[in-house]
Amino acid sequence: MTPSRVRPSYDADERAQLVGWLDMQRAVIRWKCEGLSDESAHRPLLPASPYMTTAGIVSHLRWVEHLWFEVVFLGRPAEGPQFEEPEDADMMVEGIPLAQLLEEYDRQCEVSNEIIAAHALDDTGRHPDFPSSAASLRWFLFHMIEETARHAGHLDVIRELLDGEKGYY
Repeated sequence: MTPSRVRPSYDADERAQLVGWLDMQRAVIRWKCEGLSDESAHRPLLPASPYMTTAGIVSHLRWVEHLWFEVVFLGRPAEGPQFEEPEDADMMVEGIPLAQLLEEYDRQCEVSNEIIAAHALDDTGRHPDFPSSAASLRWFLFHMIEETARHAGHLDVIRELLDGEKGYY
């Protein structure tokens, strides 16, 4: 289920606010993809960043969710394209339909939300190879809000360059 683009309640508790803000940013990502053709979703617009496409960003965010919640927080094996060569392998998605990338992103967000729900905000990560595993789940949530919002901003610009669509959350 795609989260709502509604901000969390002013009086919500800390967990509800953190998850609410993250879910809202995730919903913005999906919104910025609505109505795009696969051709447009894979079209590079930034000469110095050829993988910074709508499709590339969605894939990157899927793998970032996996990295922070499953690998660094839970201590699972460091597997996925972000651990492979070349750099930006997680954004190299030529030929993969945007609908598939969005489904994979949604599934990964569901996994992340299950992990978040099963742990206290003060619990820390477990992966011995990542110094950031010393951070609390609270820190991971703040980081994912920041990461997702930054890329939502990229998608704002990309979408406007692609077809003139604009909007604010």
